[in-house]
Amino acid sequence: MVEHTRQHPRLTQTKPPGLRQKLTLGALFIPEKLKGKRRINLLLFFHGGDWLPELSVTQQRDLAVITVQAGAGSSTYEKLFADPAIFPKLIAEVQTAANITFNEIDLGGWSAGCGALRQLLSDPASYARISRVLCIDGVHAGYIGVAAANNAAPAATDPVLEPKNLQSWLHFGADAIAGKKRLIITHSEIFPGTYASTTETADALLRQWNLTPHPVVLWGPMGTQILSETKSGRLLVVGFAGNSAPDHVDQLQSLPEYLHWLSRK
Repeated sequence: MVEHTRQHPRLTQTKPPGLRQKLTLGALFIPEKLKGKRRINLLLFFHGGDWLPELSVTQQRDLAVITVQAGAGSSTYEKLFADPAIFPKLIAEVQTAANITFNEIDLGGWSAGCGALRQLLSDPASYARISRVLCIDGVHAGYIGVAAANNAAPAATDPVLEPKNLQSWLHFGADAIAGKKRLIITHSEIFPGTYASTTETADALLRQWNLTPHPVVLWGPMGTQILSETKSGRLLVVGFAGNSAPDHVDQLQSLPEYLHWLSRK
């Protein structure tokens, strides 16, 4: 389904100047304005292509990006870091190749790419190294008693979510509420049917954090409409209108603005 009431504006694809380097996993981009700096911040962004994350970090003060595009499905991204040694090896590779040191390491992902975030946050050593996380419309979980391969919707009116895929978010969110980390989660009204929607998972997380979503009616970036907003400490959960593919893409296209949100204390 596609609705035509709202426009779905798109950013113009550009190739900002800077250093680009292929890595063992993904590709590094350091904006031209950071040339010669030896200490900067790093964003790892999953499932967003290359040009949009590159464009987005050029609008930040001192942020480079590693972009990773691995295919479809959150499990594809999750498997990238099944070996906990992959993450520190990747960081060491970048720091050696570019002769830089990272002050902070942030994670970002859209849709299926959030599977990589979930996996990285499940490893204590990686978790300790990560400062801020941006999860764009990508926190999903299965339903108890419904196998993913069945391609069938749950029978219960109020189905129970599988808790496994929520544990990393619960932990990081609790630390964000306490001011130790920074976490932003966005969700839409898209209902997959055979597994939990991002609204269902957001509601489940908020309940376990003892928080209540606050209804609002606000314009968001790229012509989106914000329907709910919940803040506590350094945690921000934002719900958006829209249940079609263009609405999903709207949120990825909002990445430049989301990174401004992420950088706020």
